[in-house]
Amino acid sequence: MHITSIEKNSRNKDRLSVYVDESYLFSISEEDYIRLNLYEKREITQEEIDYIKTNLNFNSAKSSAIKHLALRIRTECEVRSRLEYMGYDASTVDSAVDELKSMGYLNDVLYVQKYLYDRSKLKPKSKKMLRAELQRKGIQEELIQSGLDEMEIDEAAIAVSLIKKKFGKYNLKDEKIIKRAYSFLRHRGFGFDVIEYAIASVSVENS
Repeated sequence: MHITSIEKNSRNKDRLSVYVDESYLFSISEEDYIRLNLYEKREITQEEIDYIKTNLNFNSAKSSAIKHLALRIRTECEVRSRLEYMGYDASTVDSAVDELKSMGYLNDVLYVQKYLYDRSKLKPKSKKMLRAELQRKGIQEELIQSGLDEMEIDEAAIAVSLIKKKFGKYNLKDEKIIKRAYSFLRHRGFGFDVIEYAIASVSVENS
């Protein structure tokens, strides 16, 4: 086997993409590239490839992920995407993520619990909106559902609170205001029954 091409990684300029026998095989830091004396047309053994993939790249990916996680808690999907963006190959990403999970750095169950708790205290939303946000972060559906069930989110109370904050000064018996309030809650993922209850409750309180 021979190194046929070495290119700057398009997503991470500190890493190089190495092609062996015309096929992309792995990425490597410039420092390791120089230290291992790699260059185009050089013969490379399977043993060298295995060493680079299982040791150098694995440790580099794990270190990069831990630095990324130091900023804030993240999902497994977010970390995978970050490492892939940085130019690590799929097998290295898999190994690094598995190691981080075993070390306790990655835990989507705890992520969901913390995310829902923080939202309930700082920015309450409907279950539909919370589900959509967690789905965008790559959380598995069963973990989302389990988290929502565990939190026992009171959508009616949240909707009432939002209506009071947004429309508390308005006459909620006015058809135009009612339509605005309805649209406001619909866009935040609340169902028809919850919306009717919230508008009616605040209307009675204001009368």
